[in-house]
Amino acid sequence: MNKIAYLGPKGTFTEMATISVFPSDERIPFRTIPDCMDAVSKNIVDFAVVPIENTIEGSVNLTLDYLIHNQKLLINGEITVPIEQQLLIHSNNIKNWTAIKKVYSHPHAIAQCHKFLRSLLPDAEFEYTNSTGSAADYVAQNPDQPIAAIANELAAKEYNLVVAEKNIHDYENNHTRFVILKNESSSMPESPSHYIGDKTTLMVTLPADYPGALHHVLSAFAWRKLNLSKIESRPMKTGLGNYFFVIDVAMKMDEVLIPGVIAELEALKCQVTLLGSYPCYSLSKKVDEIRVET
Repeated sequence: MNKIAYLGPKGTFTEMATISVFPSDERIPFRTIPDCMDAVSKNIVDFAVVPIENTIEGSVNLTLDYLIHNQKLLINGEITVPIEQQLLIHSNNIKNWTAIKKVYSHPHAIAQCHKFLRSLLPDAEFEYTNSTGSAADYVAQNPDQPIAAIANELAAKEYNLVVAEKNIHDYENNHTRFVILKNESSSMPESPSHYIGDKTTLMVTLPADYPGALHHVLSAFAWRKLNLSKIESRPMKTGLGNYFFVIDVAMKMDEVLIPGVIAELEALKCQVTLLGSYPCYSLSKKVDEIRVET
């Protein structure tokens, strides 16, 4: 049985992602994303599941930067989870929930619900937490305060809270991608989640004195007809204007095409690092269907 670290506490979207890929393994919540990744590096756990991108708020920069600069783990898999935000309150506040004074949640979750909050809770203050689960936990522990949490139905069940308003997110097509990290490349266990394909992720650092280097980088993929599902720049933290690029290729590492790209880029004096070649899954089950033994 594997030990799986995830961004906790219980009731987070990360736990939903973790359950969907590792339904029978031991799942251990950690307080922060770096804590999850450190646990893998120290061999406390076998895998870590952490968020990396949301369709509305974009990349989770903490995950990407910590992966590049601190814990050089390999991406072994990816799971995409539909995000449905609920307004959760303690049962004591059912009769007058529109008088809520504070709303607790992760910054991304609050940002995903701005239209609802401005419309129905315009005077409420926002309190940011490490996760949606920790927000729900706080509301549960403070039943006499006029407060609410933005979290999912899993958190409502976990902390015995009432869903005051369902699906309060601003956009219907709201999903978060989570990556599964490990010290080394490893075969993923057979997952009950829906398999949607494979992906290879590369980190490319451009040479400082090569005009048109990014154009040549993209050309190395283009003439081989390799589909790039994402390209993103992040600061190297070595000085202004110094960036590296994270590139997702929509195929599994092969013996010809992607190695050819790497060789061509290295010939251009680029530094290329393989961050992982891995299967991708999507969550296709409802909360009640994925809730298994803990």
